[in-house]
Amino acid sequence: MQDNDLTFYKSSYSNGAGECIEVAATVAGKAFRDSKDLSVGVAFMSSAGWQAFIESVKEGSLGV
Repeated sequence: MQDNDLTFYKSSYSNGAGECIEVAATVAGKAFRDSKDLSVGVAFMSSAGWQAFIESVKEGSLGV
């Protein structure tokens, strides 16, 4: 799958400074990329993995 085949979106919480990721839905889960450096490519995560990541962010357990 090519990243130009996907429709990426930014979070409504994005601060406009370019420090966010862009996310696209796929059949198997989510694709995501760095909004400020598209040259690094796209990473993919399963639906279960994406949900676990979102929960970890909400809980603050990632240390970021």
